[in-house]
Amino acid sequence: MIYSPQGIRKVVIMPNENRQAYRGRRPSTEHFPANQDKDVMKKIGFLSFGHWTPSPQSATRSAADALLQSIDLAVAAEELGADGAWFRVHHFARQLSSPFPLLAAIGARTRRIEIGTGVIDMRYENPLYMAEDAGAADLISGGRLQLGISRGSPEQVIDGWRYFGYVPGEGENESDMARRHTEVLLDVLRGEGFAKPNPQPMFPNPPGLLRPEPHSAGLRDRIWWGAGSNATAEWAARLGMNLQSSTLKDDETGEPFHIQQAKQIRAYRDAWAQAGHTRTPRVSVSRSIFALMDDRDRRYFGSSHDDSDKVGFLDEKTRAIFGRSYAAEPDKLIAQLQQDEAIAEADTLMLTVPNQLGVDYNVHVIESILRHVAPAMGWRDK
Repeated sequence: MIYSPQGIRKVVIMPNENRQAYRGRRPSTEHFPANQDKDVMKKIGFLSFGHWTPSPQSATRSAADALLQSIDLAVAAEELGADGAWFRVHHFARQLSSPFPLLAAIGARTRRIEIGTGVIDMRYENPLYMAEDAGAADLISGGRLQLGISRGSPEQVIDGWRYFGYVPGEGENESDMARRHTEVLLDVLRGEGFAKPNPQPMFPNPPGLLRPEPHSAGLRDRIWWGAGSNATAEWAARLGMNLQSSTLKDDETGEPFHIQQAKQIRAYRDAWAQAGHTRTPRVSVSRSIFALMDDRDRRYFGSSHDDSDKVGFLDEKTRAIFGRSYAAEPDKLIAQLQQDEAIAEADTLMLTVPNQLGVDYNVHVIESILRHVAPAMGWRDK
């Protein structure tokens, strides 16, 4: 069984997708121009959940496969002209869980592409240690890190953050704890010293109070908050974070998902303007989008029944709406995407990819969107 962005499905890995042969080489593909005009064109990247399972039907049968193929896919996506390589982070699961070694490795193998997370669960994080890891990965990449963080999603285990040594403070719940960790991280990333130096240090100290090192200037402006509601989007705006909005959010009005998400983005931008920040914020949305170009695409996604929103409950109190997926021939796909208000509102689009189908197939998925859909949508030059 394969975990894809559209759910669990049974597929067969084609014989020509040799996961060992791909490793360490760059694909032979036509280069597409990078997105340079932020005011007109949309940044397009991929978002991988990093699933792996020891099944003969999976191209990622181990954690090593998932990690090394993630690097290969980022390298290939950069050569295609994609703008970002983004990764989900989940604990206690056969998925990517410790992002900074992966982000640093991709940073060392690429030159232009943005490298990010969507998202890191702040209930599990020591914000000072995280600042050191993030600073190191950002410096290795030359300042290309785009760090998506949030309160996190439903987990594989009960209160997993407790096993990591974190407990909400008095009067706090787990969401409060995640936001407290976030505020500490944001403060540390400003780069100001706060720790009193030892008067007899092992090595000479710079003057004044000390800060966690390495510090990467500019990273503070590249922190994103994954918001599941309008209220948390507005909170993120007040704190000066960029906005990530996925295919899942609280069902706050009963309207179609894309309309609710577009309203969330507008509420975020209004709160940003009211906060008086001087820079322009960035906003991303993620979507499962597949152009049906050949028999493989039709076999994997042509019979999908995920072409409408789904509504359910994340817990006893939270009614949520999960946005539809898109899978169609390019002309039909373009017509459908033109009706998605939230995609139109965002400056960045993350394409969720079925990583267990292997690097070669996912290169094909990304290339199909860049070549056959993005120009007609005005996201790339024709």
